Amino acid sequence: MAGHSKWANIKHRKAAQDKKRAKVWTRIIKEITIAARDGGPDLDSNPSLRLAVQNGKGANLPKDTIERAIKKGSGAEAANLQSYTYEGYGPHGIAIYLHATSDNINRTVANVRSIFTKNNGSLGTNGSLSFIFETKGVFIISAESISEWNNDELELELIDGGADEVVFDDEELTAYTSFDDYGDMQSKLQELNIAATSTEIHQIPITTKTLELSEAEEVLKIIDKFEEDDDIQTVFHNLELTEELIAKLEDN
Repeated sequence: MAGHSKWANIKHRKAAQDKKRAKVWTRIIKEITIAARDGGPDLDSNPSLRLAVQNGKGANLPKDTIERAIKKGSGAEAANLQSYTYEGYGPHGIAIYLHATSDNINRTVANVRSIFTKNNGSLGTNGSLSFIFETKGVFIISAESISEWNNDELELELIDGGADEVVFDDEELTAYTSFDDYGDMQSKLQELNIAATSTEIHQIPITTKTLELSEAEEVLKIIDKFEEDDDIQTVFHNLELTEELIAKLEDN
């Protein structure tokens, strides 16, 4: 059931962020800006920018907003944006891994530490959660875009492209790759003429932890606090999303 657990965590995170479209757009705009700054504004010669723009289109980011983010990437303002990661523990020993993009590391780390402290958690050192999470490429593909494919045949093609796990859902397909095979999967999807809705690097929990409902709700509270912070791009955790907890989330 490991695959189900990973998918449930990712799908919940995605659903939570879909409710906060402005937050999603802010995250993608930063990704586009940094990609344009680091590799130039030409999509053909900058695969990172191409993927960031693709993610923007998947999130319905307006075309003019994408173009402004690319233009911003070549300006002086973009030079101040840097990416950071933070690791720590939330309530009841749940591991939390954060990706942040900020132009002021002092502000960001102060906010991260404050959220941990005020919500019965603690900020740790980078690398302290390496035994809990593994870095994976995650490719989400809409069911509509692969409707002409036979599931078994498509799964074999994706495995050939580096997928080590493929999860089919009524609405979407999710393929996982190792970090090293991330680029190979991008090439395979281009070869198959399949456009992914989202292509991202995630921290996937190797094992998850189950809590009582009241305890799990405390963890979701700190996760929400992190997701509300403008500097935090993505939040990963190893809380097991049980059917009871998912039902509670859907009722809210």
